[in-house]
Amino acid sequence: MPLEPATDAELIEDWKNGRESGAAELVRRHGEAVARYLGAAGAGDDVDDLVQEAFFKAFQKIDSFRGQSQFKTWVIRIASNALTDLRRKQKRAKVIPIDDREFVDGSGRPDEVLDGKDAERRVADGIKKLPTLQKDVFLMRAQEGLAYDEVARALGTTPGAARVHYHHAVKRLKKLL
Repeated sequence: MPLEPATDAELIEDWKNGRESGAAELVRRHGEAVARYLGAAGAGDDVDDLVQEAFFKAFQKIDSFRGQSQFKTWVIRIASNALTDLRRKQKRAKVIPIDDREFVDGSGRPDEVLDGKDAERRVADGIKKLPTLQKDVFLMRAQEGLAYDEVARALGTTPGAARVHYHHAVKRLKKLL
């Protein structure tokens, strides 16, 4: 009879009791979702570093995790804060990109590839233009599929406010696109 997979709470307890396998499984389980969120939030080439930083901070502060939300929601919020901190640092430092070329994989007809890339760029640009709270709510809902109550806990707001922010984000994106 196969064993039931450990819950996030059990893996957290394993980590607290000195078993690194608990932390490794949590990263394996939720790392991709955190990376998807950060990528959609515009982290660019910093995604991997921010994922690592988010989990590092999460494990440092694991005693403050009370289980009122899912572990994934909590670590996404930590990643969001890390991205905000990175953007603040980048605003203070002047960075000049060396190479802005984008590479196309060559599959499909050239006009389809260009249309798809253009639409993808427009959506990404639209998301970047959203106010921070709307962007966070939109990405957590649309990309990660989190419920409004989970989004609200992650962002320190109410489910009703999360619904309103999501509605306004969708409305703004439609207008921008």
